[in-house]
Amino acid sequence: MSDTPLEHQFVVDGIKLAGHLALPRTSGGARPGVVLCHGFPSGHGSGPKSAHTYPQLADRIANDVDSVVLAFNFRGCRPSGGRFSMAGWLNDVRAAVDHLAERSDVSGVVAVGFGTGGALCVCAAAGDDRVRAVAALGAPADFADWARSPRRLAEHAQSLGLFGERGIPQAFDEWTRDLRSIRAVACAEAFSPRPLLVMHGADDDTVPALDARAVADAHGGAELKIVPGAGHQLRHDPRAVALLLGWLDRVRSEVQTPV
Repeated sequence: MSDTPLEHQFVVDGIKLAGHLALPRTSGGARPGVVLCHGFPSGHGSGPKSAHTYPQLADRIANDVDSVVLAFNFRGCRPSGGRFSMAGWLNDVRAAVDHLAERSDVSGVVAVGFGTGGALCVCAAAGDDRVRAVAALGAPADFADWARSPRRLAEHAQSLGLFGERGIPQAFDEWTRDLRSIRAVACAEAFSPRPLLVMHGADDDTVPALDARAVADAHGGAELKIVPGAGHQLRHDPRAVALLLGWLDRVRSEVQTPV
């Protein structure tokens, strides 16, 4: 299957982000909006292609759950502009929520994220009542591991093309501080009691399944799903996608209920 082009654009912090806006086949009144966030790229040269399959998932969610879905590439992941930073990516999620929430055909927003994107969805939603529900798949409870070796992370991000031609940021201490301050496990508690789905692969060798349990426990009422035999790439696991679609369908009525 060929990649769906990232034909949709919106601006945050003066940076153009590229994405795909998926609309349901049916027309009518307002329906849920879903922000769909990819994870941290893996593999050499993967920055530009990190979210290429997410537009396909966005189209499926739009049609199966009758929603308006925005899948986008975080800053630093071409064709989006800008450079990677945790604070920047968090602002990208917030801007994506803004972008959907201002549409007349959207009533309530759900944030769905994989890996790093999942953790950032929890944190962006914690302080935004417009986000009625969050699904975090394969998400870390915090970024303490990265914070212990920030230079190694920066060099890895540079090898993936996430800093572009400008290279590693000069304000490196500030860039590093974001790795310690952004913590999904703390944000999950603040997000409660709104619906939270925490899904994780039982055999995830990138983020331990204990992180999922920590985030779910912090929320207090999260729906925790551990997928047997699954690894970190839940986007490509049909069981995980089916569980996500079922959950989105179940929370649909709650998302559309006025605050």
